[in-house]
Amino acid sequence: MSAADPFYLVKEEIDESVKKVEGNFETWEKQGTGASERASLKRDLLAGIESVEWQVNELDKAIAVAERDPSRFGIDAAEIGRRRKWSTATHDTIDTIRKALHDGRTSNASSTRRELMRMEDDRPGPKANRSLMEGNDDFLSLESERQALILKDQDEDLDEISASVVRIGDVGLTIHEELSGQEKIVSDLDKDMDGTANRMELAQKRLAHVLKKAGLKGQLCLIAALVILLMILTLLVFFT
Repeated sequence: MSAADPFYLVKEEIDESVKKVEGNFETWEKQGTGASERASLKRDLLAGIESVEWQVNELDKAIAVAERDPSRFGIDAAEIGRRRKWSTATHDTIDTIRKALHDGRTSNASSTRRELMRMEDDRPGPKANRSLMEGNDDFLSLESERQALILKDQDEDLDEISASVVRIGDVGLTIHEELSGQEKIVSDLDKDMDGTANRMELAQKRLAHVLKKAGLKGQLCLIAALVILLMILTLLVFFT
């Protein structure tokens, strides 16, 4: 994980661009009004100023976002103030150079340079930047450790969930086996019932055939025999 704050990475690039613009501005001041390179250098300076201004404006947007919720980005009000101060000083620097370029005069060159030197003092130097970045590194390190602990807790929770899923799977397998056994029993019972129904149907057909073959007299004799058999069975039940 990178310990560098993206704000300061961009800020360092902008500071280098500002120094380059200031150096070109000094060169422009030293050239005579009739120098052929003066107009070309002025165009380059204005283009450089526009580039720096655009980059600072983008950082201003990032500062505004961080200012709404500093704790989310691990910074405090003092850090927001330092970033605002740097942004204001940088805007003042490029505005001063732009004004001098538009005026097109070098008579106030010494006062312009003094103003630029004062603005340079207002912008945090490399030592201050390193101090701020070290503090930011500490925060990022603590945040990294906190995220590692969160991931560890999540891994433990996932392990518990995985074990629960395995147990549920085992219970489901047992239920499936039990249902399969019950299904086999029901299937066998259905087969037995079908066989019994077929045998009863066959017996009924045979009985109907016998009754039809015996005629009315035979049917009466059969009924009488069945009644006598029923009476005998009843007597056996009561007297035994």
